[in-house]
Amino acid sequence: METDKIQKGGEFLIKETEAKDIFIPEEINEEQQMIVQTCEDFLEAEIFPILERIDHQEDGLMRELIQKAGDLGLLGISLPEEYDGFDQSFVTSMLASHAMGAGYSFSVAYSAHTGIGTLPILYYGNEEQKKKYIPKLASGEWAASYCLTEPNAGSDANSGKTKAVLSEDGKYYILNGQKMWITNGGFADVHTVFAKIDNDRILSAFIVESNLDGVVINPEEKKMGIKGSSTVQIFYNDVKVPVENLLGKRGEGFRIALNILHMGRIKLGGTVLGAAERAITQSVNYANERKQFGRFISSFGAIKYKLAEQVIRTFTTESAVYRVSQNIDEAIERLLSDGKPKSKATIEGIAQYAIEAALLKVYGSEILNYVVDEAVQIFGGMGFSAETSVDRAYRDSRINRIFEGTNEINRLLVADTTIKKALKSGFDVVRYANHIIKDLDEKPDYETTELSYYKEKNIYIKNFKKTVLLLLGAVSEKFERKLVEEQEILFNTSDIIIQIYAAESTLLRIEKLESMKGEEYIKIYKDILDVFVFDAANIVHKAALDAISSFTEGDEQKILLDRINIFTKVAPVNVKDARRRIADKLIDDNRYNF
Repeated sequence: METDKIQKGGEFLIKETEAKDIFIPEEINEEQQMIVQTCEDFLEAEIFPILERIDHQEDGLMRELIQKAGDLGLLGISLPEEYDGFDQSFVTSMLASHAMGAGYSFSVAYSAHTGIGTLPILYYGNEEQKKKYIPKLASGEWAASYCLTEPNAGSDANSGKTKAVLSEDGKYYILNGQKMWITNGGFADVHTVFAKIDNDRILSAFIVESNLDGVVINPEEKKMGIKGSSTVQIFYNDVKVPVENLLGKRGEGFRIALNILHMGRIKLGGTVLGAAERAITQSVNYANERKQFGRFISSFGAIKYKLAEQVIRTFTTESAVYRVSQNIDEAIERLLSDGKPKSKATIEGIAQYAIEAALLKVYGSEILNYVVDEAVQIFGGMGFSAETSVDRAYRDSRINRIFEGTNEINRLLVADTTIKKALKSGFDVVRYANHIIKDLDEKPDYETTELSYYKEKNIYIKNFKKTVLLLLGAVSEKFERKLVEEQEILFNTSDIIIQIYAAESTLLRIEKLESMKGEEYIKIYKDILDVFVFDAANIVHKAALDAISSFTEGDEQKILLDRINIFTKVAPVNVKDARRRIADKLIDDNRYNF
């Protein structure tokens, strides 16, 4: 792709994207398919047969499974070849995360090891640190964890109290503090620990080996879900960390933490896909076997609605995930061509998409919650029984709205970062909002002109973008620096942005898919898009209405609401029949196959 066509983070709100310029999962190559198949085969052979044993946390079992994944090369997919990895693209690593996401508790241990456990050292470590640790982490010889959260430092990570003081001989940092909710902490050989040196205001990061004197690991936490994953508190009592184990520069820890979280958030958007697809397949399998009133329950409209919605929400999430994954690969390549080293290019490339990372974390985790909740409902009483896997899926899903920053924090990030990025790039949202109000046509294009299918849907989505830009301009002008205190309005704004990105990504995917497979093939996918955009219009309208009603009155309110009503108007869709067609394909296939 030409450099000037690469869409930077957040630019989807103000720039056109062409279908040919995005990546869709239907384009995966043979090598990528082999990696996905290896992940799926691993889960079938090593994970699914022993889910009960995993949940009971048999001593050493999860550590053994991490080692087995390492033996197959599954821990080093995105790591450089010089450190015994396979040096695959971000898209390929996302495909692996997607596949592994079906692995319940194991997927949590896998993601923590390959992501937040390994990547801080890869991206910020010096050459000696990388050579010492990365090959062992790639092979599974060592396991990794990430130690940021403290009892009084969750969302406000930089308020942590863990301290590091340089020893008198200058050879060690003496580390003291407590960390909690540490995934893989019960068996990890290597910890990335965040602490403040002396009286610094900002965190630094350290590589700490778990066998050092003074590292005390508490018993495993008892959790609602992801029971098989190791989650512990860790105490560091006068731990002597060699000075050469400072990761990055002094005071760089908070930046390391934030950048690693960007990656974790995007990856979570992919990981939930595997879990959602497995839950959908289990839902339709049961619906095709369970009879009530003399009929399979899959024949009932109420069940078809649930099955179709599971598909629609999962398909749209997948469309958005792979769109941004390709954007990240393109950003990395651009930075490499500018002379940046690979580690710096990668972390900067990911950081450029902080808005998309936050919104995908929110959207993906909430979509999975919907899917597993409806899976339990489709199973009925059996869904509430621990005999079925949807019980495990339901419990395991809940943590995703808390992982990698709560959804509340990420919603705030979406809106706040969008405003800041607009101003930084010279895009004046206040001026643009005033322009929209002054230069609005009375009737939308689709009411006066015969339009193609994709053109019409594109106009709807462009109008959704006008809605959020109008809202951003109005709230920025009204609240200025105090906007950060208006969390409810920021949530409204973020919910609109999320719908826009999911809708546009799905539109572009289906348009590209038609160019590859033909018009007949994509009919069912047009049903998905029709229903989603129709529903998105209502979500966008309600969020904008709530926001505008919260800070305007009189003529100003009337003008803004008039504009919102126009921008969120879409043509009627027979959503009942569209959903039934989507459900019928799922029922016929008896598995998720979209």
